[in-house]
Amino acid sequence: MNLQETSLWPEVALVSILFLFGHIFLGHFEEKTPKWRKVLKYFLTLILVGGLSLLFNRIVALIFLGLTLVPVLYIHLIWLPSKGINGWTGEPREKYYELRGWDKNPKHKK
Repeated sequence: MNLQETSLWPEVALVSILFLFGHIFLGHFEEKTPKWRKVLKYFLTLILVGGLSLLFNRIVALIFLGLTLVPVLYIHLIWLPSKGINGWTGEPREKYYELRGWDKNPKHKK
């Protein structure tokens, strides 16, 4: 095996890009989530995707990564709107904060 066949850089780059865009466009949904949980989620996803790629192959890892987007789409397109919350903006904030069990004051952080 040569280095190109065993390199995990494409997986690292793809997971990083997905997290980047997730935080840019949907980060307001996690504004009161502790930073350590966000970092842990990123590294666990990276380890899982990299592990699947090493144990099986890149296609399996990418299919898994794609399947993780299904619950995200369901939550933002169906579940949140069914609760009266905009799945793109998270508004009304008070309703979203109540759903998450957060303090309803948007400026107060736990």
